[in-house]
Amino acid sequence: LQLVESGGGLVQPGESLRLSCVTSEFNFQFLTVGWFRQAPGQDPEGLACISGSGRNTVYADSVKARFTISRDNAQKTALLQMNSLNPEDTAVYYCAADFLGGETCTLSATSFKRAWGQGTQVTVSS
Repeated sequence: LQLVESGGGLVQPGESLRLSCVTSEFNFQFLTVGWFRQAPGQDPEGLACISGSGRNTVYADSVKARFTISRDNAQKTALLQMNSLNPEDTAVYYCAADFLGGETCTLSATSFKRAWGQGTQVTVSS
C-alpha cells in the first residue's frame, strides 16, 4: 500500500490550498484516512480523519473551522481542503491510511500503521 501526497506549496496568509492523497490500493473504500502535520521541532499533530465510507469525520479543534477532509473512493483519493491559512499552519503534511474497521476514525498517529505518504511541505508566509 502506497500513498502519494501532492498539493503543498508556498501561500500567503489567508489563502487556501488543497492537498491530495492518492493510492492504487484495490480496497481503498475500506481504508480509514488521516491527515497529519509536523512542524520542525514539534510532535506530529493529527488534523483530520475520514472513515472508509466517508460518513464519519473527525477534526482537531485547531483546524475544525478551516479544514475539510473528503474522499472519492472511485478515484482512490483523499483530499484536505485548507482555508484561511496562517503562518502557524506551516509544516510538512502527511496522509496516512489503515484498515481500522467500519466507521472508526482517530487522530492518533500510532493507530495508522499500514501506510504513510512521503509528506508535502506547506509554507504560509507573507
